[in-house]
Amino acid sequence: MDNPFRRRALLGLAAWPLVLASGQASGASTACPALLDRSIPRLQDEQAQALCQYSGKVLLIVNTASACGYTSQYEGLQKLHEQYRERGLVVMGFPSNDFAGQESGDNRQIAEFCENQFAVRFPMFVKGAVRGPQAQPLYADLKRLSGQAPGWNFHKYLVGRDGRSVRSYASAVGPDDRRLRLDIETFLNAR
Repeated sequence: MDNPFRRRALLGLAAWPLVLASGQASGASTACPALLDRSIPRLQDEQAQALCQYSGKVLLIVNTASACGYTSQYEGLQKLHEQYRERGLVVMGFPSNDFAGQESGDNRQIAEFCENQFAVRFPMFVKGAVRGPQAQPLYADLKRLSGQAPGWNFHKYLVGRDGRSVRSYASAVGPDDRRLRLDIETFLNAR
């Protein structure tokens, strides 16, 4: 029988994200859904993070930008993350420069901005495209599952615990929006 811990010890810590990406995380009660079966570098240090670690969680995936009229939503997103984290919600930020050049900084600058201006503690990932033919594969899959691509910064996708149920929200739908919060509650209560 293949032991992921033994393999990690033999191959070194760098192999660990690959083990997680294959859905073999220790204690994982749910197989990794296809939507999450990938690794994406973390914003702060560009180290690969296996999204399978979020299997069984409700995800609020948001494309972000530092110089947008909606940038203040970072504060509400952080509050949502804190409020619902214990029940299984994870807010995830994906900076993008796809809209009017509103995220021109590099990953280090974006990480500093999020930390210094909004004390963001939810997972943030490296800057990348979220629409069109250059869209990162996660965003291409979110578009396919929801039928909608981001129309602007701070577009939101709510992903159910199954990794297949996806709802899409326009940028103007803020973190305190009653409909979004009701949908979060519904997804958190679903088993």
